[in-house]
Amino acid sequence: SSGINAEWPLRPGFPEGLKFLKNAEDREEVRRICERFGAYKDLYTGVGDGPNDKTLEDKFFEEEVKMLALSFEQQFHFGVFYAFVKLKEQENRNIVWIAECIAQKNKNKIDNYIPIF
Repeated sequence: SSGINAEWPLRPGFPEGLKFLKNAEDREEVRRICERFGAYKDLYTGVGDGPNDKTLEDKFFEEEVKMLALSFEQQFHFGVFYAFVKLKEQENRNIVWIAECIAQKNKNKIDNYIPIF
């Protein structure tokens, strides 16, 4: 047995997965470890090194935006304030991305920002 609980209810991979990730030496090893946990398995779909492929960081940002957007669907909690600030941070990253694409005259990648809502 690998000692990994693939059905971890709240935080997949914590702390067992972190022990394995700490010793990972390449991208494929990280992929194999993350694929053991359902919440992280889908993050690797569409990740690659090609010009139109998304990075793993992009996929994590997309997942974060989805989770933050869900906080606006409930009432009577302070999570919406946190979500608002984090979504504003993502909006700033998007603006910087678009500005960098324009400055570098690389307009074919300008649509690779992380959409909010």
